Amino acid sequence: MSFLYPQLFWVLLVPFVIFALLVSTNKEQLSRVFDAKVLKRLSASDETIPKMLRNLTMFMGLFLMIVAMARPVFSHGEREVEMEGLSLLVGLDISGSMRSQDHYPNRLAFAKKKIEQLLDEMPNDEIGIVAFAYSSFVLAPFTSDKATLKMMVSRVDDAYISQSSTDFMALEALSAKLLKEKKPKIVVLFSDGGDQEAIAGLEARLKEEQIALFVVLVGTAKGAPVIDSEGKAVMQADGTIAITQRNDTLGEVAVASGGAYTIAHNGKADMKAFVETIRSRYPNQQQGSVMLKDQEELFYYPLALGLGLFLIALSSLPRRRVRHTTKEGVS
Repeated sequence: MSFLYPQLFWVLLVPFVIFALLVSTNKEQLSRVFDAKVLKRLSASDETIPKMLRNLTMFMGLFLMIVAMARPVFSHGEREVEMEGLSLLVGLDISGSMRSQDHYPNRLAFAKKKIEQLLDEMPNDEIGIVAFAYSSFVLAPFTSDKATLKMMVSRVDDAYISQSSTDFMALEALSAKLLKEKKPKIVVLFSDGGDQEAIAGLEARLKEEQIALFVVLVGTAKGAPVIDSEGKAVMQADGTIAITQRNDTLGEVAVASGGAYTIAHNGKADMKAFVETIRSRYPNQQQGSVMLKDQEELFYYPLALGLGLFLIALSSLPRRRVRHTTKEGVS
């Protein structure tokens, strides 16, 4: 048997010993520390449990609770656990159109929320994250640590947004490089679709690199004004407000590459169904193995016994006083 937190045991043992000595030997000094009612309860002399036995029971209960807090465990050694899942690259669109507010509070924030939902649906899978607009860069390398991935995604804010148009060719080149050793090669994009010019030629490049594209489209078909870095609507040369609409053509490219697409909605059902679609296309791959300590927790035994002894020690068990009735009254 061993303890997970042996330091805690020794730290708590010191005040425990001091407390035991005060209760046992120094009533006057103890009265300065504890309330009179508590002290009376600890030192009551009119109870059925003798004072010495009562204190001993209380001390044993406290000691067992300290042992429980140190987390005693029985070790069965280590065992190897095989990790299975998919490897996929997630891309977040940070082009200027992602400031549009047809999703609350804007497309970028909505896409980030959807990425977090995707990560929740893929707890054991290996995922890397890139951001893309005119140029593409890695936000997080491939990892199964979803907490770290969520933190990296949460840091992407308005300052990352580029007013330049999206270069899907640059994104494809970076994706091919990052997925070079991966099988299958899966890319999941969260984007409003970009424009037709930017998408041209992407389908051929995906097939050449054998990359399956999956797309989560954000934005509405109706569209919304393009917002600049100052929060103002962008005006066109003719004086009208520039409107950006969701481009579903990127979804059609995804289907042609062997992937699929979905239009993002509020709630979590869309990401759950989307992940099921990905898993239906590709079986889990071996992601390696990890060594885990096989330990049996024992803390509940001393905790239960300690609480029981402590409650017995603090329970009030006074002797019944017999009332004698005399002519003069009750005595």
